[in-house]
Amino acid sequence: MILVLWDIDRTLLYTGDTDRLVYRELFEEVVGRPAESLPARGTGVTMPLAVRELLRANAVEPERIDELAQRIVRRMPAQLERHRDDLSRTGQVMPGAPAALAAVQQESGLVPTVVTGNLRGSAEIKLKALGLDGYLDLSIGGYASDNSHRPALVHVAQERAGRRHRHAFTRDTTVIIGDSLEDVRTGREGGASVIGVASGTTSAEALGAAGARHVIADLTDTQCLLRLINACVQGGRPMGGVQS
Repeated sequence: MILVLWDIDRTLLYTGDTDRLVYRELFEEVVGRPAESLPARGTGVTMPLAVRELLRANAVEPERIDELAQRIVRRMPAQLERHRDDLSRTGQVMPGAPAALAAVQQESGLVPTVVTGNLRGSAEIKLKALGLDGYLDLSIGGYASDNSHRPALVHVAQERAGRRHRHAFTRDTTVIIGDSLEDVRTGREGGASVIGVASGTTSAEALGAAGARHVIADLTDTQCLLRLINACVQGGRPMGGVQS
């Protein structure tokens, strides 16, 4: 069995400015003034770490950061839920994502879930708003609400999937599919091979240089994706350039 851990943002879907709107609204609500600086786009860092960076970048007193960050993080899924209609209307499913998700779900021996910098509630809201939740077992994923250190989420998902399927998932049988350098670091440090998808803000060359075993331009070639998942587990060596 192979555990397939999908990243969400810019790999499966794109929410535009909705996440940044949530950061902006909650910062003003909790801190009491508008934010002048927002988290960088497309980095893949976990939401709790992004919130702390938001507070630091907007000159919040260091001694207040932990308490204010906890208050913002607790409110994030509910605040995102208030924008569900916006997500459904303006959010974008990434090219090829539904077919790729369906192919992985239907392939014998593959166990699809997520490993994401989103909190669990936020992840579920995004996937449901854009109709992608049915392809994934979200009960066994790894989320930022489990640990703000993203590489630790690989083990969280492996343990949950292992209990569900009565199978020990290891580095040799776990594959991450994601678009950012943080996805690559998560696999390298957390225990998974990585298939990089150059659909976000990181180039194919940068994903490969960071350690992605394979890199693809997007998710439109489902047969290629399935081949690469199996190649990761069978010990195939990294291949230069974008695969097709």
